[in-house]
Amino acid sequence: MPPRWPREPDRKDADFRKIDDRMNFAIHVAIAASINSGLWFFHNLKGTTWEWLPWLTGSWTGILLVHLIYIAAIANYSDPSESI
Repeated sequence: MPPRWPREPDRKDADFRKIDDRMNFAIHVAIAASINSGLWFFHNLKGTTWEWLPWLTGSWTGILLVHLIYIAAIANYSDPSESI
């Protein structure tokens, strides 16, 4: 069941931005996991050597880690109208 938002969605709303960024991150993790697991499955199934595959998986994991650090520590979700 998808999450319900109690009011009209608006990117100016700090709470909405926070949950939207986290849902975006979850979608990116799901896409990365499905593509990487598929690639590794066919890599192991065929028994071939794909030297680029560990680099792709490591790079994608690094990008996801940077994305997680951004939404968890760097992103400012405070309401800009409260600071005035």
